[in-house]
Amino acid sequence: MLIIIYATINVIGEIVIKVDNLTKVFKNGNTLAVDNISFEIKAGEIVSLLGTSGCGKTTTLKMINRLVEPSSGDVIIGSMNHHNIDAVNWRRKIGYVIQKAGLLPHLTVHDNISLLSQILKRDKKFIKNRVSELMETINMSYEKFAHRYPVELSGGQQQRVGIARALMEDPEVMLMDEPFGALDPITRDSLHDEFLNLNLKLKKTILIVTHDINEAFKLSDKIIVMNKGQIVQMGTKDELIQSPKSKFVSEFIKSHSNA
Repeated sequence: MLIIIYATINVIGEIVIKVDNLTKVFKNGNTLAVDNISFEIKAGEIVSLLGTSGCGKTTTLKMINRLVEPSSGDVIIGSMNHHNIDAVNWRRKIGYVIQKAGLLPHLTVHDNISLLSQILKRDKKFIKNRVSELMETINMSYEKFAHRYPVELSGGQQQRVGIARALMEDPEVMLMDEPFGALDPITRDSLHDEFLNLNLKLKKTILIVTHDINEAFKLSDKIIVMNKGQIVQMGTKDELIQSPKSKFVSEFIKSHSNA
């Protein structure tokens, strides 16, 4: 059983992530990267942000994680509004997974996974037990892998460790930025299946940025399609395929999807 540190148990259907009129302007007010977008994600949902390069999806994710501060609007996660908590403490309450895992090369697998808990000065026994538990969850033996360095791992193993690190403090929300994009197709497909099976147990609320529409279709309960900084449609795979709301959505799906 996973150890709950501070995460709350959310009721299915409850809104966990709320983005309200979020806007980001760069370069002295000359570049509108994200244009007044709003959406909600319910407890336990996996939602993908999807669109062409430069559409604003990564900037949106980084605003939710406070790596980029919004120019205006609100980000609400659970009971937290981004206006009322400093960025460092905000990020510590959110799991974050990036492409190629972003592991620190000078730290072992154990220390990479437990980094935030060490910063928070958790009990050493708790840390070891939690890391061991998480490594079992991602199908990597603690005895075999805990003391290895990232360079000694395959790309798929590194990504598993990155997911374990994001889960270390048991956040209710996970943000994932192109988490499987650097992997070969066979490894990526296998990790997709592992990821879905893992979240059946953990029931995290997850927002994924991806450029791969087929990945979004496989992993997501809902998909947010963005274009030129705006949300052009949000819906299920079937809704996007059967009832596109614009010519852009229709053509994007036809040109990128295997469905």
